[in-house]
Amino acid sequence: MRIITDLFAWTNENVPEWNTISISGYHMREAGSTAVQEVAFTLGDGMAYVQAAIDAGLDVDRFAPRLSFFFNAHSNFLEEVAKFRAARRMWARIMREHFQAKNPKSWMLRFHTQTAGSTLTAQQPENNIVRTALQALSAVLGGTQSLHTNSFDEALALPTEQSARIALRTQQIIGYESGVPQTIDPLAGSYYMESLTNEIEKRAAEYLGKIEVMGGMLKAIERGFVQQEIQNAAYEYQQAVDRGEAIVVGVNRFELEEEKPIPIQRIDENLESKQVERLRALRSRRDAATWRGALRAVEDAANSGANLMPRILGAVEACATVGEISDAMRRVFGEYEEAVVI
Repeated sequence: MRIITDLFAWTNENVPEWNTISISGYHMREAGSTAVQEVAFTLGDGMAYVQAAIDAGLDVDRFAPRLSFFFNAHSNFLEEVAKFRAARRMWARIMREHFQAKNPKSWMLRFHTQTAGSTLTAQQPENNIVRTALQALSAVLGGTQSLHTNSFDEALALPTEQSARIALRTQQIIGYESGVPQTIDPLAGSYYMESLTNEIEKRAAEYLGKIEVMGGMLKAIERGFVQQEIQNAAYEYQQAVDRGEAIVVGVNRFELEEEKPIPIQRIDENLESKQVERLRALRSRRDAATWRGALRAVEDAANSGANLMPRILGAVEACATVGEISDAMRRVFGEYEEAVVI
């Protein structure tokens, strides 16, 4: 939290148009959370960041307009559209009513979306093109500001140039041929969409209520509540797949007895040794005294409460690596270890 609040404060003064943070729910959905959990836990994280910044003396309407979010676009098309709509509505209410933000830009949930890597299948991988297209369309209909479409072969390897191009063209067809980006909230007014949006908001709000009773998102994570909820959801979904109740096309239904292999990306193993040599060369030519002093400044700032950002930037300019800068802060802050929940 200290790094986050220092970042908010520093960017307010130095790069006020910078998007300071990407508050992510993507990794939770990839781990198996439901759509409701993704909304609740992502917004819970956002609330924790905002509260920490306010507690550090920052003006909510100065830093909140630059917050951004990062969501997953999963396979249940209408549920995903409703999820994005519910998240936007909830964040606006949270910022207005809970944090008393006055600037309308502070109420806006600006978000990036990536299609769901966990839904990509190694079996019949061409089917992933369709999955990705539907997921991307749900994100656009839900109001995303930016979008990443996964490549169809990513269950097998890093994408080839061809598969990456198909992923890009998927976005471009949605953007330039479908007409849907020209309309704000195009599914608004649909009885089912409004009902589903309300249902997701209601259930996500119930989660946020439980988290508040626990003392906030940090306490909920420390207690293992968030992790356990995600694990339970992932287990229940996998059980449904194994029983054939949840259909995954090409995996547990409509399988092929024999599949033709597709070309996959092969990475030159020599690239690793070349990168190691580049790092060694950097370390050999940097000024050792300047480098040590810069890392010491990071550690001193962590101890003293001074803003970390100028010291981190100084360490970068002195050619310190990310690992070395992180180690300097670890010596002061320690490292989080997840509690074992029995």
